[in-house]
Amino acid sequence: MPKTLAIPLLALTGLIAQAETAAVLPFGNALRSSIGNSGGNAGNLDWIGESIAGALHDVFAARGVVAFDRDEIQQAYRRLNLRERALITQASVMKIGEALDAEHVVYGTFEVQPSSSTGAGDSRGSLKISARVVDRRRMQESSEFDESGALEDLHTLEAHLAWRALALVSPKLAPQEYEFHSLRPPIRLDAEENYYRGLMAESVDQQEKYFRTSARLDARFAHPCYRLGQIYYRRRDYRQAAEWLEKVGPDDADYHRAGFLLGLARFQTGDYASAQKAFQALATVAPLSEVFNNLAAAESRLNRLPQAVDDFRKALEGDSSDPVYHFNTGYALLKKGDFAAAADRFRGALDRDPDDQMATLLLGRCLKKQGLGTGANSADARLQNLERLKTNFEERAYLQLKSLLETKKLDTKNP
Repeated sequence: MPKTLAIPLLALTGLIAQAETAAVLPFGNALRSSIGNSGGNAGNLDWIGESIAGALHDVFAARGVVAFDRDEIQQAYRRLNLRERALITQASVMKIGEALDAEHVVYGTFEVQPSSSTGAGDSRGSLKISARVVDRRRMQESSEFDESGALEDLHTLEAHLAWRALALVSPKLAPQEYEFHSLRPPIRLDAEENYYRGLMAESVDQQEKYFRTSARLDARFAHPCYRLGQIYYRRRDYRQAAEWLEKVGPDDADYHRAGFLLGLARFQTGDYASAQKAFQALATVAPLSEVFNNLAAAESRLNRLPQAVDDFRKALEGDSSDPVYHFNTGYALLKKGDFAAAADRFRGALDRDPDDQMATLLLGRCLKKQGLGTGANSADARLQNLERLKTNFEERAYLQLKSLLETKKLDTKNP
């Protein structure tokens, strides 16, 4: 079986720019234009616009289009001083696309007409969704396309809208129209509503309440599980974070990010074997330097030093400019007793971060051929468990490269 190597950052230069990228903006409530920005039922229905954007994002990501996530789009809105979920002009759409460097931008509106009947089991109203796709590469905008139906059929309307948008963004990645139902699994409407209300909630306590309700209403819906994992990880409740993150399956759009956070949570609880397992699984599908670094850190804590050295070196090969990878490789080599090789790596760390006092100390021990020791004295204890973790998961470059390769493969099959 061939070895998996970290994707070198420099190798991606000039390639990732050719991959399909898309930004799906939150859909605005068309009723705002008639009842005002702060009145009536408009704000209470904003979750629908978030849900539409989320559904399109998930479909794009699942089919190989690199879709900007919600946090990145929010940052672009803030940089441009734009209000989220407000009706947006074409000029603002172009500015957001430029700020994100997205090839395609999908935007639109929705309109809900409440039902006149109020009996049990009656429809909550009718929904119309209107969308457009901007192709920034060709400086073209599609004509408007619509989906209409009962609000209870939101899942089906979103799936067909996503199919139509995908066919405009990347026709070769879109399935046949009769297969559009397969683009995303069916989720209960109330579960989706609670999840997107949670995303919009201002306080973490409110978010947690909504996400828990969403997860309880539909166990198949993994998005709230990932968000709950994030909440508990930030609270340093690593065991509960891991319990939620383990519920995110391989078919979910959050799977890679959840796997990375799961590995960190398991590491923080001292369950290095489970951390190793999580990062090893992730390395097979997202061979990034930060993944190999954290995998090696878990292996080093388990004293599986040959594996740790190999995986730290993979991280270093992927990004030789990062002092953390030099330090960690040197530390594992020092644990093995390979003083000369360890000294080279600590020098590499100090070349990139001259103020790293621990690297200076360990370089001195290498030159004196002093090991780390395993005794109980304070000097030995201070030199134990010094592996440095990476907490940022930068997947975009890899996904863009993967998208490019898959698109070229389709071009080869269907010239």
